[in-house]
Amino acid sequence: MMNQGTVLLVDDEPMVRAAIAQCLQLEDFDVLEYASIKGVIEQISIDWPGVIVSDINLPGQNGLALFEQVKQIDESIPVIFITGHGDINMAVSAMRDGAYDFIAKPFSNDDFLDVVRHATEKRKLTLENRKLRQELQAQNAPGPRIIGNTASVHRLRQTLVNIADTSADILILGETGTGKELVARYLHEHSGRQGNSFVAINCGAVPESIMESELFGHERGAFTDAKTKRIGKLEHANGGTLFLDEIESMPMSMQIRLLRVLEERRLERLGSNESIDLDLRILAATKVDLKQLSETGTFREDLYYRLNVMRVDIPALRERTEDIPLLWQHFCLVANAQYKREFEPVNASRMHSLISYEWPGNVRELRNLAERYVLMGASCIFEFDKIIPTNEHNPGVMTLPEQMERFEKTLIEQELTNQKGCIKDTMNALGLPRKTLYDKMQKYSLDKDFYK
Repeated sequence: MMNQGTVLLVDDEPMVRAAIAQCLQLEDFDVLEYASIKGVIEQISIDWPGVIVSDINLPGQNGLALFEQVKQIDESIPVIFITGHGDINMAVSAMRDGAYDFIAKPFSNDDFLDVVRHATEKRKLTLENRKLRQELQAQNAPGPRIIGNTASVHRLRQTLVNIADTSADILILGETGTGKELVARYLHEHSGRQGNSFVAINCGAVPESIMESELFGHERGAFTDAKTKRIGKLEHANGGTLFLDEIESMPMSMQIRLLRVLEERRLERLGSNESIDLDLRILAATKVDLKQLSETGTFREDLYYRLNVMRVDIPALRERTEDIPLLWQHFCLVANAQYKREFEPVNASRMHSLISYEWPGNVRELRNLAERYVLMGASCIFEFDKIIPTNEHNPGVMTLPEQMERFEKTLIEQELTNQKGCIKDTMNALGLPRKTLYDKMQKYSLDKDFYK
């Protein structure tokens, strides 16, 4: 049987507590047992997924005192009181203050389990809704947006929401064109450092001869051409965020110096003995496995472990093809605003080509094609229009059912986009009954609100 949830049970009578715990465990609930409220609060947090079942009369502080402490942490945690006849008035009063329910002794196991199940379901829904609200707030906030509705993008967004406003250095891993700098800017804009500098440097584009000066700065006269003092990228990012793209290209000598900065949070400019304290967060991005590079000696292992406090993996576009229609529409609208050009939505056949393509250049390649399409209109050639898609189960060609399902989903998505999520207009355009359209939208996990 599937685990039904967690119940924190508080009752000072051992036999009663054991009987209730056994009743819950037989229904596959995890049970945490306590004889008093001592130690209970330490088990609870704002994201704790369980419910509390407590007797009102307890030694020392009673169940109502526990209820007040729980509300200070998260008032939406369901608290169910077990009451004797003389405690019912107190239980009713507690419900007015937000307690989930009470059940009077003696009670049947079935009635008790029904209350616990409903409370558990309510807690799950509360946490899911809270998570969705956090994601929506992050998505609707000004600044960079992580666009997509696939499970991998939802996981990525949730990870970013959880780590954005922390001081931890982060390693961002993704193929070329997946949006590593976008993720870095998202982290900066959703952190407490957003009012300070976001400084980006591509380690692969800076010649080794000037890398040290570029990062650390220099004093006047530090070397032949140092005619004035220069503030380096590390110092310029003080108080904010430094983004080191293509960190795998950093020379070994600079890796040693960067490691020292990461550990000590201070630097010295070239030609200076003065130590400058740093308060910055470092985000490093790479398209290769730094662990493998460290094993071959081309990247410092200690620097890898220091950067890899938290790792963010960005999925390739071919791994989230369901997001392509949404991304395409977004990039076309951005290009439309930039170039002041109207554009016609692509037909279903061309959208099918977009979805079937492998996209070696990932989101960047899709964005560039969308810009070209807006500039050139329907005459824009998709070089991959005639490419036959493949899959891992049937190398060389997709099965007919796979092609039909993908094509059907593409048609519905395209029409929802054209009709701005209006179900009635989409029904009329596709010639489908309302129930059929809803069934197909449910099958393909399509939400009309995403197309408004």
